[in-house]
Parts: sequence; C-alpha cells; structure tokens
Amino acid sequence: MTKLLLRLFVKNYENSEDTAVRASVGKLAGAVGIVCNCILFLGKLLAGLISGSVAIIADAVNNLSDASSSIVTLIGFRLAQKPADKDHPYGHARYEYLSGLMVAVLILVIGIELVKSSVGKIIHPEGITFSALTVGILLASILVKFWMSKFFGYLGKYINSLPLEATSIDSRNDVVSTAAVLLGCLAGYFFNVNIDGFVGLAVAVFILYSGFNMMKETISPLLGQQADTELVEKINTLVLSHDKVLGVHDLLVHDYGPGRCFASLHLELSAENDALTSHEIIDHIENEVLRKLNVDMVIHYDPVVVDDRESEELQRIVKEILGEMDERLSLHDFRLVRNEEQIKLCFDLAVPYEMGQNYEETKKKIDGMLLEKGKNCVTEIRFDGKR
Repeated sequence: MTKLLLRLFVKNYENSEDTAVRASVGKLAGAVGIVCNCILFLGKLLAGLISGSVAIIADAVNNLSDASSSIVTLIGFRLAQKPADKDHPYGHARYEYLSGLMVAVLILVIGIELVKSSVGKIIHPEGITFSALTVGILLASILVKFWMSKFFGYLGKYINSLPLEATSIDSRNDVVSTAAVLLGCLAGYFFNVNIDGFVGLAVAVFILYSGFNMMKETISPLLGQQADTELVEKINTLVLSHDKVLGVHDLLVHDYGPGRCFASLHLELSAENDALTSHEIIDHIENEVLRKLNVDMVIHYDPVVVDDRESEELQRIVKEILGEMDERLSLHDFRLVRNEEQIKLCFDLAVPYEMGQNYEETKKKIDGMLLEKGKNCVTEIRFDGKR
C-alpha cells in the first residue's frame, strides 16, 4: 500500500536524496495523516457522545491533535523546500525541525487539557453506554493507526525524516491508548466497573509522555547535536581512501536541516608536496564528498614533515607522556619549529569534555614531564574538546 501511494503521488520517488522528492514524500505523509485522523476523530467523537465516555472523547481529541500535527508537518515540508536566499544562505530546511517542535507543543497542550477533564470524571463519575458500534469504531481505529504507524515509519526511514519517524511513534502510541480505552469499555460492560476516568487519565499521561519525547527529539538538532556516527565514519573512510592523505582530524559537521549538511576537517598531507598538488587533492576530495555524501565540505590543509627522525622521536615521547597522564588524550597536527635558542613543539591536543578545561595545568604538567625525560623544549599547544 505504501509503495503504491509513492508510485501514484511522488514523481521519481526512487531518488530519496533529492530535495523535491523529500518534499513530495512529506506532503504525501501530511495529506494521509490529515485524512485518516479526521475520519478517526469523527468516528470516535460519535462513539464517545453515544456512550458518554470521556476516555473515548479524549482519544478522539488525540486524533484531532494528530490531524493538526499533520497540517503543521505539511506546512513544514513546504517551507523547508524554499531555496537559500540573501538572509538565509544555508537554506530553510530547518523548518522541518521547527514543524516537529510545534507538533510536540500542540500534543503537550492537548494532553494537559485531557488530564483536567479526566480528573473531573474521576471525581464525578458518570455511567457510560456500551454498544457494538462503539466497539467496532475502536477496533477499526486500532487497525488504521497500526497501518499509519508502519506507513510513517517507512517514509521516515526512506527520506531520513525525524518528524515522520516521530509521527510513526505517535501513531504506535495511539494503538496502545485506543486499546486501553476499548478495554475500559469492556470492563465496564462485563464487570460493571466504571474506570472510564482513570483510562482517560492514562491516555492523557501517555499523550504527554509522547509529546515530551518528541520535543526532545526535535530540539536536539536545533541546538546542534553530535553528528551522526554513521555519517562521520563515511566521511573519514572516504577521505582516508586517498593514498596521499596521511591523516584527518577536527571533523565538524553542521546540520542545517535534512539535505543541508556542511562539514569541515583538517587534512594532513606531506609537506614535500608543492602547493598546487595539495590544492588539487583537497579540491578533488571536497567534490567527491559532496557528490557521494551530499555534504558541503571545507578542508584545512595541515602540512606534515615526513622522514624527520628528530621530529618523529619527540612526537613519540609526547605521545608516551600523554598516555601516562590519561589514555583519552590524543594529539594531532604535530610539528617541530627549530631556532637558535630552543626547539618548539607545536601540536593540537584533543581533551575529553569530562576532563574539564584546566588547560594551563595540563600544559605545565606536559612541560614538566618533558624536562624529566631530558627534553628542554618549548610547547605551543592548542586545546580542543574531543568530538
């Protein structure tokens, strides 16, 4: 069914990396969500009014909120498709994350209102009317929501969309909440126990929980979360596959929304290469990363002196010192500067975040341990957090 809808409504749907295809898939998901949730809302509202069940009405309102969420998602995908302009040179793809955040806020607001109404029902319970129509509507809703969960989950993974994957989880949660409402109705009918208000409260809490988790998922990329480990591995593997590359470090990935990814790294090449050769290597790698991984890459060139025994020996000693201090410390961009008075060792030191930023103390300790090993060298250390 999902693939049939893709073939019918998304042109060139096989090319999931294309921005136009992503937007079309998002619009399709939004339209399906609006139609299905509106139908479920009307059906459950009818069942809730007939039976007088606050739990069923709460579940109906939850579907209405899902329909509203689909509208926001639809708008978000449309806005995210806008090209870059003078005021937004990195494009508008983060609208997709913002739409997910708005959906989460909407779910939280509705969840709070449902808590209030359910508590009122617990304090002042009212009888509910059981009917085959009510059971039929709830069973149909469970089946539809189960399909929607699979539908949104497939599309979310297909185009790597956080809002769609969140919507899939929300639909899965709706299956659980509607099943709880149905069990509450059956318990009232067969055992003459009125737990309608308690079930309604449970559904409301479930909605709040889903909204809170969705909010965390959408805020994280907006704040600048850690880069996806799979993408980092692909970038490193691709860059290091070139024979002349001696090493890479300081890889930074900036996410400006799905399909709008920028990155920078330091690339180590032999200092024996002439400037034009090194520039040509870097240009080739930047273009290859963009073509194969859809990442705009900027590379900083670090020349490395090779076949220098003194430099290699001092680097070995410094690494030995770092290992004695803390095995998590690592250096890169090591170079030796010679002058008439003293040798200067210049390098970058990656420090794990949990070690804090007491960099002066760390430098003093390294200098002291160098003296203990008989190396009277000046150090120039650039500290950076280990990413």
